[in-house]
Amino acid sequence: MQYILVSFLIFYTYSSHLSEIVCGQTFSVLDYDAVGDGDTDDSQAFVRAWEAVCGAETYDVPTLQIPEEKTFLLQPTKFKGPCKSNRVHVQVLGKLVAPETPEAWKECETDVWLTFTDVHNLTVNGSGQIDGRGSSWWSKVVKCHRPKALHFQGCHNLLLTGLTHVNSPKAHISISNCRYVYVANLTITAPEDSPNTDGIDISNSNYVNIHSSYIGTGDDCIAINSGCSNLNITTIKCGPGHGISVGSLGQDGAYATVENVYVKNCSFSGTQNGVRIKTWQGGSGYAKNITFEKIRLHAAKNSIIIDQYYCNGGHGCKNKSSAVEISDVRYMDIKGTSAKEDAIIFNCNQFSGCRNIVMDNINITSDVPGEELYASCYNINGTSNSTLPCVTCLSNSTSSAPYPAPPPLAPYAAPQALLAPYSPLI
Repeated sequence: MQYILVSFLIFYTYSSHLSEIVCGQTFSVLDYDAVGDGDTDDSQAFVRAWEAVCGAETYDVPTLQIPEEKTFLLQPTKFKGPCKSNRVHVQVLGKLVAPETPEAWKECETDVWLTFTDVHNLTVNGSGQIDGRGSSWWSKVVKCHRPKALHFQGCHNLLLTGLTHVNSPKAHISISNCRYVYVANLTITAPEDSPNTDGIDISNSNYVNIHSSYIGTGDDCIAINSGCSNLNITTIKCGPGHGISVGSLGQDGAYATVENVYVKNCSFSGTQNGVRIKTWQGGSGYAKNITFEKIRLHAAKNSIIIDQYYCNGGHGCKNKSSAVEISDVRYMDIKGTSAKEDAIIFNCNQFSGCRNIVMDNINITSDVPGEELYASCYNINGTSNSTLPCVTCLSNSTSSAPYPAPPPLAPYAAPQALLAPYSPLI
């Protein structure tokens, strides 16, 4: 009964949110002199349209509309809040493109292309595309900062759905210092060899829900960085890429925290990693209460990995005695094939170690018929039940571990039927 009541409240909240969007005034960027031919710089037209939307004094929800069948070239552009209306809607139906080469960027020192700052109760949705034109950044060394494509800073009650994100110079979507975030039905793609093109980066944010999306890039499909808590990540199709990662945490001796992360019903195909936790030596803090459940693997490397000796290339890392503490991590119902013999790796710090690691119902086989897989582990304690390959350093458990409840949902966790159609991943 309690579940039904909660579902009804979620449905009502989200339905009300959608109906408010429909009723508001629409501000088309074309009305503010945007051209949309893909060659003309439309940045200032977008800024003028945004100022009108954000400054609208209305009880309805004003909409910034980016029309379909148009391509809008934008230089680095900031959409600043707070806005006068309680909610704001950005409807992306057309295509947004970045300058074609680093030399064409007017703000060389910026590290973000499109930024939303302090815009609360913001909805960004539509059938359009955001193209970072990153290929020229990947292939050459330039003096400019390589920018993220889309950044949300301090945007509470954020809803992001439906868009296609391609070829960012760096991370495609960055979410920082936000509370109550709902992300769904996105497609995020970049070539497998494109450097640092994370799908979604999250930092210093809580109550974040990400689901029903396809992410295939040259780096982490989703990266969960310090300051994050209460995250639900479900039905993500990941690959190519570096998997779903907690971290990296603790670089340059930093204090880092991540807790209450629930990853469920996700699939990994041809990825460099499956589910990963990575920390630098010398850091402090903790990563705890993290669950990976109902994960499916197809020729994934490093299917399950905790690496407390992470050292991204070229840093010349030295051994240090301190580390971010990792505890209460659960791996449940993980099945599929590995492209490496060492399918499970627990490489934990000799001083803090990894505590209370639980493995239950794990069945990973080689994608090469007849090849035997193995698990390696150092400085770890916990339990293992029905796990293949066998993790000998964990105590055998004859009973299944209790499946934990996910973190509390954000207010806009709508039933799937309310959103754009999406094919099941698993």
